[in-house]
Formats: sequence, C-alpha cells, structure tokens
Amino acid sequence: MADHAEVMKGIHRYPGIRYPVLTPNLQGFHRAVAAGATEISVFGAASESFCKKNINCSIEESMGKFEDVIKSARQMNIPARGYVSCALGCPYEGSITPQKVTEQVSKRLYSMGCYEISLGDTTGVGTPGSMKRMLERVMKEIPPAALAVHCHDTYGQALANILTALQPWVSWCVFQMGITVVDSAVSGLGGCPYAKGASGNVATEDLIYMLNGLGLNTGVNLYKVMEAGDFICKAVNKTTNSKVAQASFKP
Repeated sequence: MADHAEVMKGIHRYPGIRYPVLTPNLQGFHRAVAAGATEISVFGAASESFCKKNINCSIEESMGKFEDVIKSARQMNIPARGYVSCALGCPYEGSITPQKVTEQVSKRLYSMGCYEISLGDTTGVGTPGSMKRMLERVMKEIPPAALAVHCHDTYGQALANILTALQPWVSWCVFQMGITVVDSAVSGLGGCPYAKGASGNVATEDLIYMLNGLGLNTGVNLYKVMEAGDFICKAVNKTTNSKVAQASFKP
C-alpha cells in the first residue's frame, strides 16, 4: 500500500471501470483519493489474532477506523467495499464461528455503508460444507446481492467453494446460496504474510474456465487473461498457479 500512488500512475484507465485501493485508516483513505482511487476498500478480520497481525489493532478498534473511512467516502460519493478475512478459519485461532463472522464484522461493515462485503477464506481451509454454513448465517443479516466470496486455493477447495456460493440458476448445484460476485487473481498469484503456507487467491483463468463450462457468460476473454498471466509471471519471475494456463496456454 505504500506505493499505491506509483501503481495508480502506471494504470491506463478505461471508462466504466472502478479502480479500488485498500485503505486501512483515514490517512490511507486521503492518500488513495489523491492517487486517483475511484473506490476504496476496508479490510477487517473475523479473528482477533489475525486482525492484530494484519492491521495492528483489535476488531473493535478496526471498526472505529473503518467507520471514519466509510463516512468520508460517502461524503465524497466514493463507493466503499468491505473485506472480511478468516471467514472460514484462522491460522492462529483455528475455526471461526459463522456467528462471529456475521455479528462482529460483516453486519457492522454493511451497516456502515459498504455496498458489498467480500467474505474471505484467507488460509484456504474452507470446504463446501463450511462455506454453506457460513453463508447461511451471514445471509440472515445481509442480502446475497451485497455479498462476494474470496477463496484462496491452499487446500485445492477454492472452485468447489465458489460453486457452492453461486447463483441458484446453476440448477443442479447441491447448494444454492445466491452469490454472483467472486474475487480472483490472475495466475493465482498472491498470498498473505500473516497466514503461513497460504496460496494466492483462486486463479482467474481457472474460475473463468469453470464458469464457461457452466454456461455462464462472464464477458471475459479467457485467452486474454492467460496472456496477462504469462506477462506478469515473467515480470515477477513466478510460475503460474493456474491449472488451465499450465495445460493449454502457448504464448
């Protein structure tokens, strides 16, 4: 986040596209707006230990900071999105109850004015069963249209968890939770310095491949995403985590 001004300067912008920046506090918010952010994101956690490691404060303290940020964003007509880390488990505290995810973080962020709450399986320990139980509880307080899922693929469960969360028109899906927004990362890059062993977010290429196979139109060109993945992996000297790219992409 320290270099987001430089990152924003390097982006060629297109109309109709939002360019969000993570903003943990009011100071970060003003810097993000000055850098040209058109959306901001606050990122809390359903785990006290992870919250202290990640943003150096308790859950309660983080809520106070986020309230200031979201209020300022609302006054400037800037959309605010909320992230909830460790929604399906924590590297320090183990399992996290759906009630804690709902009451201590998600419900409060939504009440503050976040237009969408992204529920994150930060360590990738979730399964379709735990995803279903967590979403059922959160949806008692927040409508599905205001929810997203953010699945890391550490245990190879990301696509299965996403399928669990999808819209009911995937008629044969065992669980039909009604989520229509999914976070992903090109080539599955990323991870978390405070979740040892956690892999990156689910690969965008693999997600699109699955959605295409379900007959769901994303409007995203899979080959173009694989090209982008090839570019960034070469730039940062990484190997793609996308199974689809490994199997089919020939630059």
